[in-house]
Amino acid sequence: MSNEHTRIEGETIDERLLVKRANRQDLRFAVIGLCVLIVAMVALLALIADFMLDGVPRINFDFFVNYPSRKPEQAGILSAWVGSTLVMLTTAALAVPIGVAAGVYLEEYARKNWITDIIEINVTNLAGVPSIIYGLLALGLFVQTLRLGQTILVAGLTLALLILPIIIVTTREALRSIPLEIREAAFGLGADRWQAVWMYLLPAARPGILTGTIVGMSRAIGETAPIITIGALTFIAFLPPAPIQLEFPFVNFQWLNSPFTVMPIQMFNWISRPQVGFHVAAAATGVILLAMTLLMNGLAIYIRYRIRRGMK
Repeated sequence: MSNEHTRIEGETIDERLLVKRANRQDLRFAVIGLCVLIVAMVALLALIADFMLDGVPRINFDFFVNYPSRKPEQAGILSAWVGSTLVMLTTAALAVPIGVAAGVYLEEYARKNWITDIIEINVTNLAGVPSIIYGLLALGLFVQTLRLGQTILVAGLTLALLILPIIIVTTREALRSIPLEIREAAFGLGADRWQAVWMYLLPAARPGILTGTIVGMSRAIGETAPIITIGALTFIAFLPPAPIQLEFPFVNFQWLNSPFTVMPIQMFNWISRPQVGFHVAAAATGVILLAMTLLMNGLAIYIRYRIRRGMK
């Protein structure tokens, strides 16, 4: 009896030692992770602070309405921010409907077999492909083979390909997060598959889809490599034709075939020059681009919060 009692006490002591050892390892890992996080955040905040100290004083109204110039004090980003806006509109118009439709088809309609498994693997892998690969693809397909030129349309197609896997993956994840009871309730009320998707599943998945779309757009707005690859201009002193006009038919699509530049390329052009004034202008452009990215991410968080609150 005493031997058995002694064995039980020994096992209890061993378990306590194992628990203490595991707790020490967890604490050690937590401290290391916290230190790494602090170092990374301090470095990032230092870079952003240096960026803002140089660029914020340069931001004014003239900086937004002036064209690029050979004189640093007169240089502006009018053509760059207009080009970025038009490229983002084209990207959203192409990527969002196709990405959402593809995600819905793969999740709700496609049969689960080896073909869909291959498609799913490829879509997931494409989300991590470097952006320069998409630029080379667009250069070979859109510019050289289809001869679409180095235009806003080609830039929108390129960035749409870049963020398309992100939208597809987020759409599928948003649909997967919907409880099975909603699908069963829709079918129980007599809805067919399309009615269940359109009237029940997509409204429930809307917060996740919108969040993924805006995050993908915020990534696309800062991409430089694919845009440079397809031949975007580094210096442009004119604007594309206005999308809206006063004469019938009131909508103009000629701007899709116009040359363009975007803010990341304008930054690249200025930072490559030796004058300090251009470096300050590049920092100011970077601050604006950073603010736009943060605004888009904040908008995604706000939209998701408001929609989920309304659904409750």
